[in-house]
Amino acid sequence: MKMAKHTEESFETTIVDQMKANGWRESNHQDYDRVRCMMPEEVYEFILATQPKEWEKLHAVQGSDAKESLLQRIYSEVSGRGTIAVLRKGVEHLGCRFKLCYFPPSSGLNEDSGRLFESNILTVIRQLRFSTNNEKSIDLVLFVNGLPIFTSELKNPLTGQDVYDAVLQYKNDRNPKGEAFLQFGRCLAHFAVDPNIVQVTTKLEGRKTFFIPFNKGWDHGAGNPPSLTSYSTSYLWNEIWMRTSLLELLQHFLHHQPSTGKTRSGRTAGLGKLIFPRYHQLDAARRLVADSQQRGAGQNYLIQHSAGSGKSNTIAWLSHRLSILHGTDDKRVFDAIIILSDRRVLDKQLRETVRAFEQTRGVV
Repeated sequence: MKMAKHTEESFETTIVDQMKANGWRESNHQDYDRVRCMMPEEVYEFILATQPKEWEKLHAVQGSDAKESLLQRIYSEVSGRGTIAVLRKGVEHLGCRFKLCYFPPSSGLNEDSGRLFESNILTVIRQLRFSTNNEKSIDLVLFVNGLPIFTSELKNPLTGQDVYDAVLQYKNDRNPKGEAFLQFGRCLAHFAVDPNIVQVTTKLEGRKTFFIPFNKGWDHGAGNPPSLTSYSTSYLWNEIWMRTSLLELLQHFLHHQPSTGKTRSGRTAGLGKLIFPRYHQLDAARRLVADSQQRGAGQNYLIQHSAGSGKSNTIAWLSHRLSILHGTDDKRVFDAIIILSDRRVLDKQLRETVRAFEQTRGVV
C-alpha cells in the first residue's frame, strides 16, 4: 500500500512541479476560506496590486470594514452570476468597480494591458479541504486571483485505479447539494485525469454527472499519443493550463448557453448550460487563429467535423476570435466576419451561440 500511495503522490507532485515551473504558485489548503469559497488574501493582493485607486475610494467609505465587505460582495456575486461573469465583468460595490481578472490583450499597443495581464495570480492547491461539513479533499484545485476555477481528481493505473475511477469519485462523493464550493457555475470545470486519459464536466449532478473526453486523439481514434519524456496527458498542465492559454480559455471559449426555461417575469432562468470546448474544437480554432495572425486574410482552410462533434461551437468560437484578431503588426486582420450555412437548424444554433460569447474589443 505504501508503494501505491507513493505512486499516486508522485503523479500529483510531477504535475504541480511542472505547473510551478510554468508560473503557478502552490498554496496551502489552510489559506482557503471554506465559507466564501475563495483565497481571500489572494483576492485582496490582486486588487491592491492592480486597482489601488479604486480600493482607496472604497476604504475611504468603509474604513476597516472595506476588505471584509468587498470579499462578501464578491462571494455573493459569484453565487448569483457565476465565476465566468465575475471574472469577465467584475463587480460593483458601493460605487466602486473592481475587476477580478485581466485577460490577454488582443494587441501590443497598450503597455498597461500587458502589465495588468501579468499581474494575474494563478494558484494551485493540493488536497484542498473544501467542505464546511466534513474533511473531504480534492486532489488539485486551480485558482485565478483567489477564485476557484477548475478541480481535478488524479488516478494512476499503478495503484489499481484509472480515469474512470476518478469519474466515479466525482459522481459518488462530490455531491453539490449543501456544498457551496461545488455549486454549478462556481468551479467551472472538473477534470478526471490519469497518465493516459482526460475527461471533463462542467456540472456535478451526482450519478447523472456527464463527462466528455478531453483528449488529443491517437491513430485515428480516441485517447492520446504516447510520450517518451512525460505522461501522455501532460498537454493538460503544460499547454491548456499555461497562463495565456488558460486565461484565453476563460475569456473566449467557456460560455453559459441560455436556458430555455423562464421565470414569471419572463427572464431566462438560472445560468443555463456551461459549455467547455473539447480538445479538437479548441485546437482547430487556435490553429486557424494563429495562422491568420501570421499570414493575414485571404487564406483558405478546411475543418472536417464528424456528426455531433460540435460544428456550431467551433464555428462560433473561431468567428469570435477572428473578429478581434490583431496581426503581428498590431493591426486588425479582419473588418467583418460573415458566416454562411446551408441548414436552418445550424443557422439558429450559430446565432444563439455567437451571441452568448463575450464580445469585448481589445482596449487600445
